[in-house]
Parts: sequence; structure tokens; C-alpha cells
Amino acid sequence: MTAARTGSVTPDLTIGVVGPHDLVERVMLMGHGPTPVPSRLVAAAYRDEQEAADKVVRLGSGVDVCLFASPVPYDFARKAGVLTMPATYVPLNGAALQGALLRASLDERFDPSRVSIDVLGRAEVEEAYAEINLGTEQVHLREEAAGPGTLAAFHERLWRRGATTVAMTCVHATAERMEMAGVPTIRVRPTGASIRSSLQTAALLGAHHRLEESQLVVVLVDVPTLRETPRRVTPRYWRDELKLALHRVLLQEAHRMNASVWPLDDHSYLVIATRGSVTASTEGFRTPPFVERVREELGLAIEVGIGMGRTAHEAENHARAALARSQSSQRAQGFALDRDGRALVPAPRTPPRSQPQAKPKGLEILARLADKLGDQEQPLIVDAENAGKMLGVTPRTARRLLRTLVEEGLAWPLPPNRTPQPGRPRQLYRLIVEKLGPAKAG
Repeated sequence: MTAARTGSVTPDLTIGVVGPHDLVERVMLMGHGPTPVPSRLVAAAYRDEQEAADKVVRLGSGVDVCLFASPVPYDFARKAGVLTMPATYVPLNGAALQGALLRASLDERFDPSRVSIDVLGRAEVEEAYAEINLGTEQVHLREEAAGPGTLAAFHERLWRRGATTVAMTCVHATAERMEMAGVPTIRVRPTGASIRSSLQTAALLGAHHRLEESQLVVVLVDVPTLRETPRRVTPRYWRDELKLALHRVLLQEAHRMNASVWPLDDHSYLVIATRGSVTASTEGFRTPPFVERVREELGLAIEVGIGMGRTAHEAENHARAALARSQSSQRAQGFALDRDGRALVPAPRTPPRSQPQAKPKGLEILARLADKLGDQEQPLIVDAENAGKMLGVTPRTARRLLRTLVEEGLAWPLPPNRTPQPGRPRQLYRLIVEKLGPAKAG
């Protein structure tokens, strides 16, 4: 690892160099040359370009950015879908081709005007030839990248017909195959200037990605069940117990994200994290954090908004805006806004309006349970097993129905009833029979 220079990128940045052995060695040497790149270089050399994807997978999260020794392995890795980090490649441009043509001109067997070339674009080839006053009438070009065998067959067919004097290839494995078949071959290699420029580009890409991953993220968690309304007045004891249980679950989940949690008020919490940790825990902002765990543990439905910004204040404002969107649309998508206030995952199109749905059965279920329990002075409290017996359903179905009551504000989940017996503690629910009206509420 080289020492950092003033104004340079972070010296602990790691660049994975992917390519054939000779080019990887050349890139590694230039990375530590007279003008070193302030990064740690990790070599991932192969014998065949089709191994590029596997090399990237092996590098994994151990590198901040991948630098491919040419466009060919980059294309293989991109098509394989393994590029989960920033990536770039050393370009093979007209200057690289001119170097190959110069080497061909030094060998009396070769005629630079009668060659076959692969991978390079036609415009680059014509420009390189124009600069040395040569025509391209007898130059055979295959622009599309392909496997080493396919490219080798292209060159060998032309040479055996006498249409070319030498094959110029950008692919290491293709060069090896043609040399074994006795076809005169010159490899098109990147220039030193291209390698140095690409190393700097890779370092900048990796530094930008690292800064983006460490960007401050604010997550707001709102609990509708904890909001007090004139029609929902619950004892302070139950509210405090539920808040303690919820805070415990949030802290456990936040610990996995390297995040911090603070209660904002009686029904919401503030979570501070980084973009990298939130990205990992939300599958790239596809699923909101905390929601499933809280639903499974406490039977509560929560609402989440995520915001980013150039300042903590701006990030919190974006989180509040995202939370408002989530509350109004009741969809998981669009729960996160970037620092410009744009949704990170576009919300799906609004489906056509369907027929009005039937009235929710929550009140009906609540009434049936209240009737079975009869008149009691104490609050009506049930668990999944007892509710299942009263409703004539399995405990699993009863648990789902009780969670539905919680989401509709018709029941309170109480802290789990811990007993000395082994196994999962019973989850109790307090039925809010006040929602049934004065006659049922007593």
C-alpha cells in the first residue's frame, strides 16, 4: 500500500485487477511505479477470458472496485451479472492498435495492410490506419466480442485462405490457440498511458462508491397502534410495556445494521445508519427494514420512511417525506428517498380501481370473541390457542386473525407471557371491545 498524497483518494482503497497474467502483472507494476495510485492492488489473473466472472466472484466484497485489463473480460463479467461493485477497464483504442501495427511492420513476413483484427471498433481501426497513411481495404475486422474459440476460427480461416498475413487479437486465450495452430499472431495490448489513466479512474470510482456507502441515512419508524386518538384510549401500563418490547426488537435489528435507535415520541423512533448497512439489510431498498421482524415478534404493523441528504437535517426531512408517502400509498416501494428527494425504488403503477371491497371482518371477529368471553369486569385478554377454540379455527389461523385485529386497532398485543416452561412464550392480546359501541363495551 502506498503513502497517500495531498488531496488523493483514501490509501486503504482496494482495487481488484482482473485479466491475463502478463497484463495483470503490468498493471500491478504501474500501480506501484514512480507515480503510484494511492490504493491497494489485488491480482486476479486467469488463463482464459471466460474465467473473468469467476475471478470477480472470488474477489467478492474484499475489493472496492474492479479494474479489467481489457474490455473483453469486463464484457464477460457484465453479461454474467456478477458485477456488484463499481468496475472499469483498460481501453484498447487506436494507440494500442498502432503499437501492434508497428510491431508487425518490423517483421518482413507481415503486411500491416493485410491483417485480421478482433474486438476493436471500425471507427478506431480506420482512424489508426489513416494516421499512418494506410488503407483498410484488405483489413478484416470482427467487432463483436466472442469466446476465444470463435475468434480464433475467424482469424485462422482468413489466414489459411491467404487473405491475411497476420492475426491481431485483443484476447489472450485466442492468441494462445492461434499460436498452437501455427497462425502468425500479434496481440493488441493497452498502452502505458491507458493503464495509468484507468488506474486513476478505478481509484476515483472506488472512492466515490465508498463515500456513497458511508453516507448518512435517517430511518423513521412509526407505530400506528401507539397513536392515541379520542376513540382509542388505552391504559398507560400496556402502552409502556409494548413500547419497551418494541424498543428491544428495534435495538436488536439495528445492532445488525451497525445503527443507533432513539425514541422520538410516544409512537415513533429515529434510526441513524449508513447507506451501505441499510442497502444490505433491505435487499437494495426493495423491502423496508424492521417491518417483518416486528410483525413476527409483536404482531404489530409499523410504517417506515428512509431519507438521505447532504446534511442530517435534510436526511431527516426526506425520511419524513418518505414516511408520509408510505402512509398514504400503503406500499413497500418508494419508502426511501435519496439526497435529491427522489424515490430510490420507483413505485409500481397504480392498478385500475376494482370493485369496492366488502367491509373488513375485524369488528365481526372482535364481536364473536367478546360474546364468547361474556361480561367481565377485567379487560378481555386472549391468546391464539384460546381464540382458536372460541372461533373454531386452528391456533395458527387464530394468530393471524389476532394480528389483523391489531393492525385495525381492535386489539393490543401485550408483552409475551414468560413462564418457566420451555418453548415459545404465549403472546397475549387485549381486545378493545370499546370499538363495538357502548352496549358491548359495558
